[in-house]
Amino acid sequence: MGWADFSCFGNTDAQTPNIDKLASEGISFEQFYVNSPICSPSRVAISTGTYPQRWHITSYLASRAQNNERGLANWLDPSAPMLARSLNEAGYATGHFGKWHMGGQRDVTNAPQIAEYGFDESLTNFEGMGAKLLPLTKDETGKVGRIWEKAEMLGKPFTWIQRSEITTGFINAAIQFIYKADKEQKPFYVNIWPDDVHSPFWPPYEEYGLAKEAGKRGLYLAVLEAMDKQFGKLFDYIQSNDNLRDNTLILVCSDNGPEQGAGKAGNLKGYKTHLYEGGIRSSLVVWGPGFINKKIEGSRNKASVFSAIDLTPSLLEFTGTKAPENSISDGENLIKTVLGESNLSRKSPIFYSRPPDRKNYYGFENLPDLAVREGEWKLLCDYDGSRQELYNIVNDPAEKRNLADVHAERATAMTQKVISWYKSMPVLEIGTTENKSTETQQ
Repeated sequence: MGWADFSCFGNTDAQTPNIDKLASEGISFEQFYVNSPICSPSRVAISTGTYPQRWHITSYLASRAQNNERGLANWLDPSAPMLARSLNEAGYATGHFGKWHMGGQRDVTNAPQIAEYGFDESLTNFEGMGAKLLPLTKDETGKVGRIWEKAEMLGKPFTWIQRSEITTGFINAAIQFIYKADKEQKPFYVNIWPDDVHSPFWPPYEEYGLAKEAGKRGLYLAVLEAMDKQFGKLFDYIQSNDNLRDNTLILVCSDNGPEQGAGKAGNLKGYKTHLYEGGIRSSLVVWGPGFINKKIEGSRNKASVFSAIDLTPSLLEFTGTKAPENSISDGENLIKTVLGESNLSRKSPIFYSRPPDRKNYYGFENLPDLAVREGEWKLLCDYDGSRQELYNIVNDPAEKRNLADVHAERATAMTQKVISWYKSMPVLEIGTTENKSTETQQ
């Protein structure tokens, strides 16, 4: 989903009234980043508070052969410091409803169950292990098909359901989970991760024909609006319950930027899979009337720079939960920023390496390999430090004016930092069968 796809972030081609309502009662963040421009590693960062490179997940997880060819693990190591597990051990009911894509996809049929990562209950799609809703499709003629013909190979139980209704299935399951936790007076943590806005786009078949006439963009906007509508049921449930409304925090973001021709990132350069702003900057909406000062409800934070790896330490602090002893963490506690009590940014830089299979993509040739955001500056370069691109990202969010020659010392210093970070990350030895790492990057 693109940075500018919610109508509260400027989309005039489609409306997202339920997300907009959260924004009008909460805070919108304009300089929030995910930690990869592609799905699987981005989800690892959100879930663990660590760079996904630590777990050998640097692109989307696929078949065993494809993963091995690209130096990827087949699944996230269950020993990773999961936010869900920390909360679960602290007494929280934990649920995951929606896309997983951190292990268990294509022919990887022996990945750990989602429950092994600290979740009491889960319901996923064809890219995860455990109970599933598998997607059927229906076009304007009523013809029914499947997106993944052999999706049931990952095991039972599964239910085939129209792709356009799967988010409702996830939300219904989440509401039941929340109802049970509330009834038992247990705190809860829930992931709801739909994939409506990931191609192929399948809006309700009543709308499919008209949307299809408008091309990829039309289909995308139709599923975006349908997703928002389905989320409305969940938001209404929370907002209409006195126990939940003032004691629940909701965070909404995307896992990466848009597919070319579908979503939009406003004036930001690039798309999904790119280390330019369009691939990694995400619209973030935070809602929680019991925790956010009413004086700043509906405000926009344009100054604070932080990322998905900062959510885990922030939410641990928010819930009074200790991180696992001796666990790895790359994130920083920015809960005061998240709740609007501060405009502080992350102190450390945010580092990136591109998906290894995306050197040329969406019409961009010879894409940069590495990137770093530090303060108001953004640098991109190749693995060897060549082809530096330096932007004052506050003044030039569209990354149009390369200042590497003008600020050569700054460019050199930032290049050295990102190369040093990249070399410090472990690499998966080509030919290993599962998740065994060997040495650091050379």
